[in-house]
Amino acid sequence: MRKISIIAGIIIIAIITGIFFINKYETDTQVTDKTTKVGLLLNGTHDDRNWGQSHYDGLQTTAKELNLEIIYNENVTVDSIEGIIDTLVNSGCEIIIANSVEFGDGIESAAEKYPNIYFYHATGVGSGKNLSSYFGRMYQIRYLCGIVAGLQTETNEIGYVAAFPISEVNRGINAFALGVRKVNPDATVYVKWTDSWTDAAASRNATIELLDSHNIDIITMHTDSLEPLEIAESKNIMSIGYNVDNSSYYPNTFLTAAVWDWEKFYTPNILKCLQGKFVGYHYWESIDTGIVSLAPFSPKIKAGIADMVNAEVQRLTSGTYDVFYGPITDQSGNIRIAEGESMTDDAMLNHFDWYIEGVVIDE
Repeated sequence: MRKISIIAGIIIIAIITGIFFINKYETDTQVTDKTTKVGLLLNGTHDDRNWGQSHYDGLQTTAKELNLEIIYNENVTVDSIEGIIDTLVNSGCEIIIANSVEFGDGIESAAEKYPNIYFYHATGVGSGKNLSSYFGRMYQIRYLCGIVAGLQTETNEIGYVAAFPISEVNRGINAFALGVRKVNPDATVYVKWTDSWTDAAASRNATIELLDSHNIDIITMHTDSLEPLEIAESKNIMSIGYNVDNSSYYPNTFLTAAVWDWEKFYTPNILKCLQGKFVGYHYWESIDTGIVSLAPFSPKIKAGIADMVNAEVQRLTSGTYDVFYGPITDQSGNIRIAEGESMTDDAMLNHFDWYIEGVVIDE
């Protein structure tokens, strides 16, 4: 009898477990039966082969999986956010996504104004009842790109075209330079500001000024303009891209890129909205999630670089190591991060206002 009772108990548990999984599957299926409208605010265009397209393409992949209709707005400015969001809400959007740090105030105000709409803010740090901000730890991939540049360079002078001296950009510059200096302590990273995310002329001028001022043989970027890659191709200078893999457009000079796979964030988190399981949070996802990654290496990459990078990927995904582990010294020779210590997330996100040894800011 005891044996029969045990078997009966196992069967009952199996039935209950099966019902649970069936119900979960049915719930997941049911929430995608109807089409959900999602609004997307872009500070550039949806086909820029850069930051804007990385979000648009990621959402299109998610849209196919979750039955979404994406309504996107291009070249959105800070002043136009309020009116655009009003229009999106009136059009029936239940979820609104904004892709620029500059949109923070507008998104937070809209989240208060429309408590029944879910808001996601890329590169932001805020959160609330119906608001989440999100980003990936792209600095980890920047560090890997720096290793590529440090081993590939012949002149030991590397250019970096960057938008603004804000924490997001500064940690990328420093992570890249740490990768460079890890494998090539004689190399220098020269930075030129564009004071814009999307201004092509500013990116073009910054790139030309760097190349005219230094013996640069590799250039990289943190801007939403492709001018650094265009100029590098025209001058036969190696380049490392950002946001998406543009290797097919620059076959002679493109080495790799730090790229985004946003569907890995959008699909599970928009599904939570559809299921009524949204929780306001600040997401900062690591390399192990697949949201940030390296584009495939060019055949022009020197022998041995791939092995070195793969070894560092293993360290980054081990959970025992990150880029900003001490000792790290700044431009003035001061120890900023002591041996055995690491930067906090708060410091990296909000207070990164210094540069490591080996970074030179071109004024």
